[in-house]
Amino acid sequence: MATEASTSAAGSGGGSWVEGMSADNIKGLVLALSSSFFIGASFIVKKKGLKKAGASGVRAGVGGYSYLYEPLWWAGMITMIVGEVANFAAYAFAPAILVTPLGALSIIISAVLADIMLKEKLHIFGILGCVLCVVGSTTIVLHAPQERAIESVAEVWDLATEPAFLSYAAIVLAATFVLIYYFIPQYGQTHIMVYIGVCSLVGSLSVMSVKALGIALKLTFSGMNQLIYPQTWLFTIVVVACIVTQMNYLNKALDTFNTAVVSPIYYTMFTSLTILASVIMFKDWDRQNPTQIVTEMCGFVTILSGTFLLHKTKDLVDGLPPTLPVRIPKHADDDDYAAEGIPLRSAAEGIPLRSPRAAESFRSTSL
Repeated sequence: MATEASTSAAGSGGGSWVEGMSADNIKGLVLALSSSFFIGASFIVKKKGLKKAGASGVRAGVGGYSYLYEPLWWAGMITMIVGEVANFAAYAFAPAILVTPLGALSIIISAVLADIMLKEKLHIFGILGCVLCVVGSTTIVLHAPQERAIESVAEVWDLATEPAFLSYAAIVLAATFVLIYYFIPQYGQTHIMVYIGVCSLVGSLSVMSVKALGIALKLTFSGMNQLIYPQTWLFTIVVVACIVTQMNYLNKALDTFNTAVVSPIYYTMFTSLTILASVIMFKDWDRQNPTQIVTEMCGFVTILSGTFLLHKTKDLVDGLPPTLPVRIPKHADDDDYAAEGIPLRSAAEGIPLRSPRAAESFRSTSL
């Protein structure tokens, strides 16, 4: 009886079952996969635009906005918008714990395209990392919870105003302000986690608002007008504010650090915080048994292992062994840009880090 009741409740949010997944979950899965393809490609196109803009103006990484006049950057932005629209729609049909981890596919695409177009070489262990991301994503897809049945945007508002989620939102906003006004001025150019921290924290709130807005639009298109509720417009304001903030600091991260390093770290932090926010707000795990939850976590850890490999093997350049984290020289060997070789950590910490190529040059001159 309990099993039948559970199955009925899960199916109520998504129609008929196909291979263990509801119709709504399948729609969300297809939209999430297509979104990953567009977003993964957009990272590379935008990076090319940022590099071109930085050659003739003030770089985004130091506060410039010359990229706004670069057509290539706008092409990447349009590609990203297409991907985000598909991602937006995916959240309306499937739970965040299913949609968000599929962003691993965009990491694979951006890493492969970075190898081809930006000459940011992908090591053999990076390829293994890509495989792990695929395996982990598949595990999560096969064990994800069914979408919660919601009949009104007012129900989502009630979930968002419960004490647990309000506490989470307050902590996220406080941490974001501290990062922006204290850490970024001092460490933004040397510590990759600062920019990405802002993007990820704000991103977890934006996903919850995007899901709420997506549900409102889905219900509206099905004949139940949700635009008359003020909560719909409040969620819209939060979405716009969060996306503008994310775009600004993601541009700074991309312009300052290596693409194939930014992508996996951003994915890891963003996905972790989004899953946490979704579990708190939509109570995804309340509809699952412990075995399903543990399996999902194993899949997520597998994805994290893949992204870790992608990150660490970016130091394996020109046959050098991995060392302490460094920022691969930006604007090097491409369009006559000069190498910078700025480390992830400050040399003031007593660790004189260099880029792999700079280190090789140093060794050669020392012999």
